[in-house]
Amino acid sequence: MPRLGNRVPQYRRHKQSGQAIVTINGRDYLLGPFGTSASKLEYDRLITEWLSSGRSTAFGVPEHAISIVELIVAYLEYAKGYYGDLQRGEFANMRYALRPLRELYGSQLAREFGPMQLKAVREKFIAAGNSRTYINQQVRRISRVFRWGAAEGLIPADVPQALAMVAGLRKGHTTAPETQKVRPVDDATVEATLQRLSSVVRAMVELQRATGMRPGEVCILRPCDIDRSGDVWEYCPSGHKNTNRERERIVYIGPLGQSILAPYLLRAADAYCFSPAESERRRRENLQKKRKTPLSCGNSPGKNRKRNPRRKAGDRYTSQSYLNAVRRACDKAFPPPNDIADDADAVAIWQTEHRWSPNQLRHTLATRARREFGIETAKVLLGHSQLNTTGIYAEADRRKAIEAVRRIG
Repeated sequence: MPRLGNRVPQYRRHKQSGQAIVTINGRDYLLGPFGTSASKLEYDRLITEWLSSGRSTAFGVPEHAISIVELIVAYLEYAKGYYGDLQRGEFANMRYALRPLRELYGSQLAREFGPMQLKAVREKFIAAGNSRTYINQQVRRISRVFRWGAAEGLIPADVPQALAMVAGLRKGHTTAPETQKVRPVDDATVEATLQRLSSVVRAMVELQRATGMRPGEVCILRPCDIDRSGDVWEYCPSGHKNTNRERERIVYIGPLGQSILAPYLLRAADAYCFSPAESERRRRENLQKKRKTPLSCGNSPGKNRKRNPRRKAGDRYTSQSYLNAVRRACDKAFPPPNDIADDADAVAIWQTEHRWSPNQLRHTLATRARREFGIETAKVLLGHSQLNTTGIYAEADRRKAIEAVRRIG
């Protein structure tokens, strides 16, 4: 029979000494005379501590002995269960952040890692051409690993305390480039792009523009997640950005959003409303309607497909596949001029300047909500816990300032 991966180490007898013993992560712990209450209490204590560490492979390693690579492995085991192991998410971000740390200092003892070593890792991010804000985020993630290690008793507490003294890179005081601020996308650009999208992705864009939900939230929308008892529907995503912080997220869907969403609710309650497989099926049906070759000639519908395709349309979009669909539509809606069509670099710059992302739709709604109803309303609609976060999304209303200057003179 296969060995169980989640079994608990056994309480057993040590033949040479006659004492009770338990082996955790390859390390033996003598518990006292076999069969006594004291040895069983010691066994319970060790197992409880091991389980509370998340079955960490670093459990039992002395503070002075654990290396940075062992700390990284132990933390990633914890993070995989806490954040999930999606290709895009905090777990993936942590892996990218810890890669240069492992390359530079993997064999070094974790207790010897200090501010100078952290700055050396930061310099590697700078040399790679990463932006200032991205570098600061990754450095904070590295510091988080050492805070976790101290909380688990794997390293001394003064290690993360010393790392906290390293200030983030400041604008104008580093060679790291700055990221461009995300701006709202204008309606004319969105309307031109909608004409090049499939019906399913078009509905996703229109719904997101009407509600301000995050791209990931529109991708996982299901009928069972929507409360339709009132005139304004309430959508509670099964998972969202702040799920791990135990914060509630409610997306309010008004009449416009309801009309967009209604045709996609006619399915199983736990099925995703927006499906790539459904979009592909509709595309093939449209091609069949436009077919000019008689059915008696050529391939019959559905016969000219690969038997085992390398990729198949899934049951829901991801944030990345949703973004890719919008980008492809932007390239079709705004083709490069003929005078640069043969210059690959110029075409790439043109496409970058004429593409927009679904996340910009949140900025557009936030700006409108702030202008017409105030920043508090915009905060609730976007699902933010702090007003300063909403201020990042909602552009200040310049028209009021311009009108004030006109009157003042």
